[in-house]
Amino acid sequence: MAYQRCQTTNFQPCDSYFVESYDQDYVQPQPQVHHHQQPQQPQQSQQPQSHVNPREHARLLARERQYAMADQMSRMATDEYQEDILAHMHAMDNATQPDVDSIDIQTEIQWFMRPYLLDFLIEAHAAFQLLPATLFLTVNLLDRYCSKRVVYKRHYQLVGCAALLIAAKYGDKKDRVPTIKELKSMCCSLYDDDMFIQMEWHVLQTLGWSIGHPTVDSFLQNAVVDTPYDPEVEHLALYIAEISLFHRDFVSKLSSDIARASLALSRCILNRPQASQSDWASNYDSLTLVSLSQYLQKPSHVLARKYSSAHYSRASKLLEQFLARQESITSRTTRPRLRPTGRASPKLHMKLRLGWLLLKRHNARLYHMATSRHLLRRRMMHSVCQEIPNMAKDGSTMLYNCPPSPTPAPTMQYTAQHYEMTDGSAYSHHRLFPQPPTQTFNPVF
Repeated sequence: MAYQRCQTTNFQPCDSYFVESYDQDYVQPQPQVHHHQQPQQPQQSQQPQSHVNPREHARLLARERQYAMADQMSRMATDEYQEDILAHMHAMDNATQPDVDSIDIQTEIQWFMRPYLLDFLIEAHAAFQLLPATLFLTVNLLDRYCSKRVVYKRHYQLVGCAALLIAAKYGDKKDRVPTIKELKSMCCSLYDDDMFIQMEWHVLQTLGWSIGHPTVDSFLQNAVVDTPYDPEVEHLALYIAEISLFHRDFVSKLSSDIARASLALSRCILNRPQASQSDWASNYDSLTLVSLSQYLQKPSHVLARKYSSAHYSRASKLLEQFLARQESITSRTTRPRLRPTGRASPKLHMKLRLGWLLLKRHNARLYHMATSRHLLRRRMMHSVCQEIPNMAKDGSTMLYNCPPSPTPAPTMQYTAQHYEMTDGSAYSHHRLFPQPPTQTFNPVF
């Protein structure tokens, strides 16, 4: 297709520094006329020329009509082949998943290095103004390569740059693809130009030139295609999905599961209605949603700064406000702690400690007093029980001057057999009134 030549402009020489001659609102100042000078005849003003000629106007109308017809046909094709498209995306999603167990056996690369590399890739992705799908594809290529090759620590950033370069060439515009010189500058000239080219070729050879991967962004677009446009929900779901890139638990998760769970979680945070049961987005995994919610407390500072702009509806600020409200509700419902915490002052800590010791000593004193009273009562009962047989033989009446608390009411008729227990009883050796078998004792009141 041949490029059209640029037409000559219809602009006239500028009468002032800011206004063109065809501006109808512009009033040219009249020169001052002196009495000795004759006023000049006003020149015939030229008619302002049209900005677009009729042929160009008709061409623009035809182009807009073609765009409208293309959108309508694309919508009809999407409705007809929606199930086939989703089936193909799910098949590709399963075929292009990295193996987290293979990454675990890397000798030099550790999981704590991952956030540093992702922060660098996010800053590079934002600097080159690439598409959101490019970042997810970059991380997928990086993880798939680390699943199949041993990567040294000094080459970890180089692999990430090569993955970003491949992903940008695959799905982004040509004028936004970073050059090797720009990548080298972002890496502070740590690698040579040839190293970028060799690593790019090695990544493609390792993956068998299989680059296509349905990203989380593509599944999110498919989930919200039939819903009213809500930028806050979409940007917050994208923010939650990018948070999942930093953690090991989501490396082997399917992109479709992360997309549905992040979309459901964002709607829950913003108090939006969830998808109906018949929609594809309603079949989210509850375990994935719970796992995502556990990593929302401390996101990456680089990622939070990226989503704090108005371009992304300030999604990070919305999430921070929601978490602050939840924390305030939780603090109001929980009970206050009795033990001193590390935040308490030293004086308060000593007061609480002293009060606890005094309470402990008071409880010990009460226990000692109760034990002493119990022992004293047992001794009195033992002495009384030993004096009863002798006093009964003498017919003494001093027996009934003893404290009546351990004995029944005085209106009953008592005998020695009434208080004696059987020999087979476990308490047979605790006889209250031991009497000879032939002698009885009848109390008189």
